[in-house]
Amino acid sequence: MTMTKDSQKTNVVYEPAEIMGALYGPGIHGLKGAYDRELIAQLAEDIDVLYKDALQREGGTVPRGPKRHYVEIHPENIRGFVDIVTHPWVKAVCETVLGPEYKIVEIGFDVPNPGAVNQPWHRDFPAPVDTVKGRRLNSLAFNLTTIDVEPDMGPFEIAPGTQWDDGSEFEYEMFPSKDLYSRYQGLAEQKMPKMGDISVRSALTIHRGTTNHSDKARPVLVLGVDAPGANNHERHDLQITKKFYNTLPEDLKKHLMCRLVDELEIIVQAHDIEGLKMGEA
Repeated sequence: MTMTKDSQKTNVVYEPAEIMGALYGPGIHGLKGAYDRELIAQLAEDIDVLYKDALQREGGTVPRGPKRHYVEIHPENIRGFVDIVTHPWVKAVCETVLGPEYKIVEIGFDVPNPGAVNQPWHRDFPAPVDTVKGRRLNSLAFNLTTIDVEPDMGPFEIAPGTQWDDGSEFEYEMFPSKDLYSRYQGLAEQKMPKMGDISVRSALTIHRGTTNHSDKARPVLVLGVDAPGANNHERHDLQITKKFYNTLPEDLKKHLMCRLVDELEIIVQAHDIEGLKMGEA
């Protein structure tokens, strides 16, 4: 499977000012129709298999609230990995915001199932010193939906501009108090991407998953990328077999923060976010 024809044009220029303005301003950016829908349909099939397998293993998933799970995976277990991470827009965003030595440190998926409830407003980890004092973003999270999102599916909701909020008084430096909720709800934007769309955000921008009133799950692929020194790889265990690694483009290899193994090992799901387990109280 390949990218859409428009995405393959060599004369497409993704303006650095637009990328920086979006991620340093609202804290989220996106590209519609980045990938062929057939590629995403295959990705959805692969995630479905991996999710069912993870649910059978103790500790195979990380709870993100009632009826909502996160699973970190091996890149070679999904079709289209190389096409996804080498998309010119993905590369342009990473190079513009994180610099030419950016590293892919995480790949996984999040599944809000039917009955998933509102998450508390949160950021995915405490703001690092680079952001708090240096006013610099040193990591990004890309999201790739595997389904056409409708309003009743519990859309992702984000409060633009809040990546710069002082989180020193937040619980775990991640969860703002309830008395701040009205501000986030006033800023909130719900995102309803279609298959083939991709978005990127600062994981520090305050956000939440909302209630899934539908009878469908809403799986989304997650790609985590760091600038040098961000060290988010410590929360993850990106593994690639030597055999698969040898098939990868040289330009991609230098952007992988991974562990090379002879055989893939079961990932111990480590990026647990305690405050999300119960949903919004």
